[in-house]
Amino acid sequence: MTKSFVKRLSLAVMVGLLLTSWAPAIHAQSKNPTLEWFSWSIFRLTSPGGKVFLINPFVKNPFSQVTVDDFKKVDYIFVATGHGDEIGQSAEIALKTKAKVFTSYTYARGYFQPRKVPSSQMLRVGPGARVRLGDITVRIVGAVHGSTTRKGLSDGSAMGIIITFENGLTVYFAGSTAVTMDMQLWGRLYKPHVAILPLTRNTDPADVVEMVRLLRTGNPNLRTVVPHHHTVGLKVRAGVPAKRAKSLMRRNKMATTPADLAAALKASGLPVKLLDPQLGKVYQLTR
Repeated sequence: MTKSFVKRLSLAVMVGLLLTSWAPAIHAQSKNPTLEWFSWSIFRLTSPGGKVFLINPFVKNPFSQVTVDDFKKVDYIFVATGHGDEIGQSAEIALKTKAKVFTSYTYARGYFQPRKVPSSQMLRVGPGARVRLGDITVRIVGAVHGSTTRKGLSDGSAMGIIITFENGLTVYFAGSTAVTMDMQLWGRLYKPHVAILPLTRNTDPADVVEMVRLLRTGNPNLRTVVPHHHTVGLKVRAGVPAKRAKSLMRRNKMATTPADLAAALKASGLPVKLLDPQLGKVYQLTR
């Protein structure tokens, strides 16, 4: 066996080992982020690398079929405002899972710390912040909405979040914002592929269509729109008093529906599709 042959053989083995070690990374980058909806504005987004983002975990809402204990692994929690239907059970889930919480300076100090969430789990942010989490980039943007807790702790920083995952796909969660011209800027700067936009009981679908139009400014990436905050078609969970359940269902009959939004988007001619998620179903997000 010649020295040159041994050298070539050694080189081939080294290349083979390198390719083997790179394979998991290549596979991870080829995967897509996933989205799950759990009623109201509760979303779980899982990155290609397995990082779990939980948004607005109001799991005690009257339509929720999940509990705090159903979330075994959470890496990051995003809280859009201090309202009870958005801050929800974020403190309980943070304590249980050790997740880091994206929240304002005011709520970090005045809401989460009194609930024993460690300072080390706080990611204190406000509109304009950029946070790098390895190969994931998170940007915090403003939202036109109130932000006061049930006990009167006030913070004017209602927020939205834009997450760019490892494979480059970008998701914008708008929070409970009204339509704002700022969306034109975010579309041009951050170019989201997916927009999760508010569809409350009284939302005018035309307002959401305008959000989409603004977000597509200089941004042909936006192809998928996901509604949140609606409860149409959902069943009231067990344990809700009958009188309360009846009132909720009556209100739902008069509410704006995802079908209303789908019709408005179709009439607009905008080249987007509406993803109307079903509870607990896992959706692959693609460009």
